Amino acid sequence: MLTESNFSIFVISWIVFALFLLPFTLKITAPYGRHSKRNWGLLISNRLGWFFMELPALVMFLFFVIKDGDFTNTLVLTATFLWMSHYLHRAIIFPLRIHTKGKKMPVLIVVFAFFFNMVNGSINGFWIGTVDTPFIFEGLNIVRFITGVSLFIGGYIINQYHDRILIGLRKNSRNGYQIPYRGLFKYVSCPNFLGEIIEWAGFAILCWSVPALAFFVWTIVNLVPRAIDHHKWYLKTFKEYPNNRNALFPGLL
Repeated sequence: MLTESNFSIFVISWIVFALFLLPFTLKITAPYGRHSKRNWGLLISNRLGWFFMELPALVMFLFFVIKDGDFTNTLVLTATFLWMSHYLHRAIIFPLRIHTKGKKMPVLIVVFAFFFNMVNGSINGFWIGTVDTPFIFEGLNIVRFITGVSLFIGGYIINQYHDRILIGLRKNSRNGYQIPYRGLFKYVSCPNFLGEIIEWAGFAILCWSVPALAFFVWTIVNLVPRAIDHHKWYLKTFKEYPNNRNALFPGLL
């Protein structure tokens, strides 16, 4: 039987597992997208892969929130809206927008991501669904609410804007890749990832929960190594690539 105690133990263990994996994700380049390889087993269409990878976060979160959630609670309503806004786009709209015709990714990567999103969607949906304390706009609650929502919206805009730039470059390129220059690409190679990290930092501040913190930690573990790999790829692929850019955080990394 699931209790508050063993749920907390599971989520904390999930965070520890993420930190344990970080050194490995820094060494192993995930073989999809521009890093795609054919020696990782059975392949699947990029678009289908993205759909199946992201769908569990949408479905599992929604399942738990609809099952037990109190939609008269401002925190529940706001967190659900933000989560659904991100994953409706990521699971359904984004795969239809990307110009990756003929590209494939390993089924193994899809399976790993499916499990990752299923767990994170479930623990956050379960927590949001069991919030039974009225959200009162006073003191630190106001600060966390305004800060969390502002960061999420700001990160979402950064993520969407720079994803759109990349999609536009792929559409107008022979091999699907060009050097991006607009927006925050002036400073970092992966501002779309930076935006997503800001999103989930905001979500963690808004919810102020261990599951939301877990998802933020996993976002770091996934996207920081990915950004470093992308940065190295740009430097290797384009001799004229600006050498004053960082991978993810301006002036830092």
